[in-house]
Amino acid sequence: MKFQVTLDRDEDGVWIVECPAIPGCITQGYSKMEAIENIQEAITLCLEVRAEQGLPLTIETRQLQVAI
Repeated sequence: MKFQVTLDRDEDGVWIVECPAIPGCITQGYSKMEAIENIQEAITLCLEVRAEQGLPLTIETRQLQVAI
């Protein structure tokens, strides 16, 4: 499966990465590569837990165009 993730740095320089399609699936890393590796593991674990609990694996996400 393929997922989009968001990457951002906090005020301490730590990379925060989240998978918007999976509620609560968020992790961090001291480098961008570490954060990406961590989210791959987090996605797998979140999907396993959601399946065990009988929850939908993902929620709907969309890209929207907004004029600014």
